[in-house]
Amino acid sequence: MQVFYVVATPIGNMEDMTLRAIRILKESDLILCEDTRVTGKLRSRYEIETPTMSYHSQSKLAKVETILEMIKEGKTLALVSDAGTPTISDPGSFLVATIREHFPELHIVSIPGPSAVAGALSISGLPASDFLFLGFLPHKKGRETLFAEIVESKRTVVFYESPHRILKTLESLASKLEKGRRVVIARELTKVFEQTVSGTALEVLAYFTDTPDKVKGEFVVMVGAA
Repeated sequence: MQVFYVVATPIGNMEDMTLRAIRILKESDLILCEDTRVTGKLRSRYEIETPTMSYHSQSKLAKVETILEMIKEGKTLALVSDAGTPTISDPGSFLVATIREHFPELHIVSIPGPSAVAGALSISGLPASDFLFLGFLPHKKGRETLFAEIVESKRTVVFYESPHRILKTLESLASKLEKGRRVVIARELTKVFEQTVSGTALEVLAYFTDTPDKVKGEFVVMVGAA
């Protein structure tokens, strides 16, 4: 049976690569990745000799056609992202949808592993049986609408933010959320300087304002339910 694999890779700590993921990447004919240099470090670490081909948000339709042709030829392909689980806030979702449309009988298999969303929620202390994930918030258009949704949400809300906008985001949350709402920031998950900061939006904003050296890396923002 021909298979297309969607393979999760580490979000920071290389030791989080699963044994199954290593085996699948070694057995595949080609690895599709966002950045061949990033995936190259993973291949080198685990002696994976399978060749790679880039597929990212700027890839043109011709690249998709090439991938579809390889599947038609019977090749086994594996999709990875630079970090975490592909298709989650990731251009791979379009590719998987296109593959399903063209090859409805193809077996698409998830090789689960690291996910910043799951990892952050697991250490947040916030209710996680039901949550709303917003991915990366838009820079401008629709941003205020999402903040309004966060304010009214009866579920834990999770989203990603960059170091360039985290202070502005916390300022918005501090001005809009009720005083008792809890905000948890998970920064640099699985990496050397991993950190979790918890408190009200004002308290978390004050922390990062007072420690500008911590305003770096990758942020997962979690807001407790209203």
